[in-house]
Amino acid sequence: MGEKKDALHSGIDLNYLQLLSQQYPSIRAASTEIINLSAILELPKGTEHFISDIHGEYEAFLHVLRNGSGSIKRKIEDAFKDTLQAHEKSTLATLIYYPEKKLPLILKENTNSEEWFRITLFRLIKLCRVVSSKYTRSRVRKALPNDFAYIIEELLHEQESILNRQEYYSSIIDTIIGTNRAEAFIIALANLIQRLSIAHLHVIGDVYDRGPGSHIIMDKLIDYHSVDIQWGNHDIVWMGAAAGSEACITNVIRVSLRYANMETLENGYAISMLPLISFAMDTYADDPCEVFKPKTDENQFTEHEKLLMARMHKAITVIQLKLEGQIIKRRPHYQMNDRLLLDKIDFENGTVRIDGKNYPLIDSHFPTIDPENPYELTEQEKSMMQKIHLSFLNSERLQNHVRFLFSKGSMYLTYNSNLLYHGCIPMNPDGSLRHFNFDGKDHGPREFMDRLERLARQGYFTSDDYQKKQYGEDTMWYLWSGAQSPLFGKEKMATFERYLVEESETHTEKMNPYYDYRTDQKVIEEILKEFGLDPKTGHVVNGHVPVKVSRGEKPLKAGGKLIVIDGGFSKAYQSKTGIAGYTLIYNSYGLLLASHEPFESIQKAIREEQDIRSETRVVEKKLNRNRVVDTDDGIMIQKKIQNLKSLLEAYRTGLIKEG
Repeated sequence: MGEKKDALHSGIDLNYLQLLSQQYPSIRAASTEIINLSAILELPKGTEHFISDIHGEYEAFLHVLRNGSGSIKRKIEDAFKDTLQAHEKSTLATLIYYPEKKLPLILKENTNSEEWFRITLFRLIKLCRVVSSKYTRSRVRKALPNDFAYIIEELLHEQESILNRQEYYSSIIDTIIGTNRAEAFIIALANLIQRLSIAHLHVIGDVYDRGPGSHIIMDKLIDYHSVDIQWGNHDIVWMGAAAGSEACITNVIRVSLRYANMETLENGYAISMLPLISFAMDTYADDPCEVFKPKTDENQFTEHEKLLMARMHKAITVIQLKLEGQIIKRRPHYQMNDRLLLDKIDFENGTVRIDGKNYPLIDSHFPTIDPENPYELTEQEKSMMQKIHLSFLNSERLQNHVRFLFSKGSMYLTYNSNLLYHGCIPMNPDGSLRHFNFDGKDHGPREFMDRLERLARQGYFTSDDYQKKQYGEDTMWYLWSGAQSPLFGKEKMATFERYLVEESETHTEKMNPYYDYRTDQKVIEEILKEFGLDPKTGHVVNGHVPVKVSRGEKPLKAGGKLIVIDGGFSKAYQSKTGIAGYTLIYNSYGLLLASHEPFESIQKAIREEQDIRSETRVVEKKLNRNRVVDTDDGIMIQKKIQNLKSLLEAYRTGLIKEG
């Protein structure tokens, strides 16, 4: 009894040690694990890859993922600097990025395929050893393809330079070629190099909207070996739509129609727009809907198709404004009454009153708005929305993707001394961090974001309490466009004004004061402290607002403490940014920022070996190489070692009996 009290007094729960003893039932087993874990602590830290604001540009995203933002090419250069010519390095890189598609093209041009196989296998194995060197054998083993696991492991750890092992090594290669398994083996090695080049992927928000392949990107992320996602405003609105929020559903459809991008909705998620088409054609049959014409290439669609999309666009926008008005009225604490504009329309004069001033409307044909009750949906609108609502709820692929966003995603993340978030940390005009009061309790920025995240999860997962579910759904809409939303970061979303009022003064969407102060190093250090990080060693990694490089804007701010990695992955932004995206790499030597030029196509990358042209710069170089012991994983490993040492002591003192 006294010994049990001593164990508890030392801070180790005896019940926990007994559970631990089931996994390590002897002194020998616990000691071996301590040795293994202690060795892991001395390995170099794995390479982290940060990417942001992909916005459906799946081809560029997939290529950057395959080439590790140029890290694979750098490893090829290091490994074969003086032994391969430039075109040979490019061919090897392309083979690693796209082995299934590049291999047949190479073999078609080679008369001596056996010799090519032998040379290529040696090169890939050499490169594979380089990228696997920072992992334990156990971790590499878990990444190996089942068909070739034993052979690859033998080759990775074989020392062919030792005279009596050369024949054994060569024999393995000859047998692979002789049994016609060389092609499959090359593909397996290429995929392994891709996987081991990046230990962990961070997506700093906005997978969705703009481009045509958000669903393709989500499929890839689900299959990725290690990933986290910080929700962006364009992600949360899709998450809200999947939860059943009709305000979010209308926003998703409106944005898709605005950019003439129905690919994700219709083909990706099999959500039928037929009810909206039918409703729009009936309601706006004689309406040219000029201001609702989609933003698209001139020859991409026929005039009839553009007119149809414009009518659908207008129909869903009017419904959106009504549904948003309903939320604003039932959630007065959102403080968004300035967004209630349908009741400010003078239908006789065709004007709207905004901030005490009357403005003429560009389009004043609103057959579904009742001036006496402007935020009420008509019966036809309700019927149409009910059908589309069911389509969103019943889309298995969408629900699968959104569940993944909830399981791997969050409002923010602290990871290896870095704070990751998509939008902003709400601030006051004087540059102080904004606090919020809920139920009489003060919430700092971190508590505020935690609360919003809990409510968003409540909106998706609650099934037995309508009020709680609706509040959560409304929260997701608020995160999309609310005045103090950390994901949105603006005073308002001027949807009504941008469509219907010509005067540009009404279109202004004032940014949160955060964007004025994020260049101040002291402010960023305060944010890091708010989230429990050391301001001396920590960094903020931020997305959301594209860095306008063409206008001289820099991605590094606040003395390098804040790194903005939204450089315009989306083609819609590239004319403003002057580049085609940033990615950040955090390896054992420090932080590297890669800026990318536009990517033409995967087909050109394979046939013409056109890699994305990237320029990499060092953001921060470590004086001493970072090891696992310096990471969050290292902290967890050290805690486990301490617990195992306590288990050893319990065995040796007889407190717990060996199994």
